[in-house]
Amino acid sequence: MNLISVKDVDLKDKRVLVRVDFNVPLKDNVVTDDTRIKRALPTIEYILGQKGTRIIVMSHLGRPKGKKDPTFSMAPVAKRLSELLNKPVTLATDVVGEEVEQQVASLQEGEILLLENTRFYKEEEANDPSFSKQLAALGDIYINDAFGAAHRAHASTEGVTHYLESAAGLLVEKEIAFFAPLLENPKKPFVAIIGGAKVSSKITVLESLAKRCDAIVIGGAMAYTFLYVQGHNIGKSMVEKEYIDTANSFLQEAKELDVRIILPVDHVGALEFSETSTPVAVDTVDIPDNLIGLDIGPKTEALIANELKDAQSIVWNGPMGVFEFASFSHGTQEVAKMVASSKGITVVGGGDSVAAVNQFGYDKDIDHVSTGGGASLEFLEGRQLPGITPLERK
Repeated sequence: MNLISVKDVDLKDKRVLVRVDFNVPLKDNVVTDDTRIKRALPTIEYILGQKGTRIIVMSHLGRPKGKKDPTFSMAPVAKRLSELLNKPVTLATDVVGEEVEQQVASLQEGEILLLENTRFYKEEEANDPSFSKQLAALGDIYINDAFGAAHRAHASTEGVTHYLESAAGLLVEKEIAFFAPLLENPKKPFVAIIGGAKVSSKITVLESLAKRCDAIVIGGAMAYTFLYVQGHNIGKSMVEKEYIDTANSFLQEAKELDVRIILPVDHVGALEFSETSTPVAVDTVDIPDNLIGLDIGPKTEALIANELKDAQSIVWNGPMGVFEFASFSHGTQEVAKMVASSKGITVVGGGDSVAAVNQFGYDKDIDHVSTGGGASLEFLEGRQLPGITPLERK
């Protein structure tokens, strides 16, 4: 995939409209995790380094449902961005309109204006053409650096590209540089680790990866549906009955493609789904009727380690168990450690697995930790991302 980069376009004396993903957690009007803001800094700093540029930054924040809601104001984000850049960042009075246009018109070289929350307008998520045109009118050129929102065809991610010359920011470039080879020409052996709660949310990515991988590790609650299909007792563990045929078809397809599927062979269970539940080691693939599976066991960890030891490409999306509960986090932590210590190319995408590598302190040892949960999943499914397609060289 060949993207037009921010470095390929002439930014001199331009008003640069930049879409970022500043959908960050807030508490008492303070940003509690600024990772996404930090990941956008290289693009913003690059633009600032070009002569005569003025920057108009836009992002969504939370779910204000198309209404102006001060709870979701970008004010705390403007404050944190200003601190990180060590220069003033002005918060616009709105997203579009006469006042905003006047604020943009008065920008001097090197100044930054952060628009209010794009989702204050229902036209944003509706990808309304007239709203897109209003946004586009604020800039001379458009840079998309919001990989986390690239799977959404919204006015600020896709709509504006119809009215402005468009290019990819450095973060979007980096994301694509790591994900595209996994689909197009992965270094082999290629192992995918897919976890999480539901088969329904991951089956498409499993089917896509089966055509490219040598082995797929399946963990988390979704693994129990596959074990159920194979005739194993899963106790009180979750099973998606409506996905039994789909799961069975996938296992058959993987067999025909000669892709090894690694499912749990032992577990850590509990009597109830609770943080305070006492962990119970289950040494067999079958789970007793009174227990619910909440993590993988040591034999499964050894199987995964064996699969990863020679891997040249590893992609991980989704935890191996309920890692938010300390007593049931061991499997996810061990997998994070294995991925971090791999000599192959390692890519981690998806909110929970990213949270896990950050929590366990392995993020610095992984080649690429993605900022896009849904976007990384849809990319691995082989789907076109509406925010990325307009940035490709024709």
